[in-house]
Amino acid sequence: MTDTLPAKVKMTDIARLAEVSLATVSRALADSPLVPEPQKQRIIAIAEAHGYAVNQAARNLRMQTTRTIGLVLPLGHETGQQMTDPFLLELVGYLSEEVFRRGYDLLFSKNLSPQSGWLNSLVKSHRFDAMLVLGQSDQHDEINAISAHYNPMVVWGERLPDQGYCSVGVDNVHGGRLAAEHLLSKGRKQILFLGPAQVPEVAARLKGFSEGLALAGHKLTPAQIIETHFTPDSAYETVKGLVASRRRFDAIFAASDVIALAAIHALSDAGRRVPEDVAVCGFDDVAMSKTMSPALTTVKQDLRLGAQLMVDLLFRRLAGEKTSSAVLAAGLIERAST
Repeated sequence: MTDTLPAKVKMTDIARLAEVSLATVSRALADSPLVPEPQKQRIIAIAEAHGYAVNQAARNLRMQTTRTIGLVLPLGHETGQQMTDPFLLELVGYLSEEVFRRGYDLLFSKNLSPQSGWLNSLVKSHRFDAMLVLGQSDQHDEINAISAHYNPMVVWGERLPDQGYCSVGVDNVHGGRLAAEHLLSKGRKQILFLGPAQVPEVAARLKGFSEGLALAGHKLTPAQIIETHFTPDSAYETVKGLVASRRRFDAIFAASDVIALAAIHALSDAGRRVPEDVAVCGFDDVAMSKTMSPALTTVKQDLRLGAQLMVDLLFRRLAGEKTSSAVLAAGLIERAST
């Protein structure tokens, strides 16, 4: 075809060159199954050859879609936690891969000390088509309320008895039990638990830890539960203070690998050997736990599988399906720190 085209090619020009209707071109460029594949490929080839680019923003407006997934991090309990946190980086990385693979973009929202109604306002902003929530923090009631009228949402976190939303997370209770059994098997008797116990996932890990101790005839006392944040500085200072107070302990079960790795640094700086003097077990199995010295014993949660499940469930819910929550198996990875 030798037709002369204007400098800025329009969809009507592509329709004329392909000798099809404007509607057929629109469907073909949107990869609609209504257009036969050979015809679709011919239209796409003509469009590409003449430098035609789809105005994605205008198309989204016509279709009343954003082609964007909201990635929401509520931090009511932990205003100091950064996106550089290894656990968050890995989970967000895997989620991004899954979302991008489906042709969607991500919009990230970090909410510090959320106010009542914040999640409803975010949904009403219409900046995304569906929402992934990274952790319940202290916002379970807020998330539960929005789930009553907002279906395309999946939450990473603990499966709670009264929740109405779809969640994906590891079996935290079993993971805590595995940590207790492992540390006891190493002859440790004065074991401390470190973490923010008010967070649902951490509360479940603590519950399993307590059950594991009880099964072996040991009772967990309140004095063994040491409150600390997920941030390295908080965990470091907490363990430094424990050593300075001459507190006697021979093992630590940390609610996350970040806390565990900070604890190892604090112990080392105080002249305590790991694991000879104090055994340390974490939770998550982030990449850096393998490369630390000593390498960290930890309870593994499969973040890649978790991300795949979250995004799969999200797109099923976006299509109108009601889905159940998913619980991943926990497993203990023994390394040098115990």
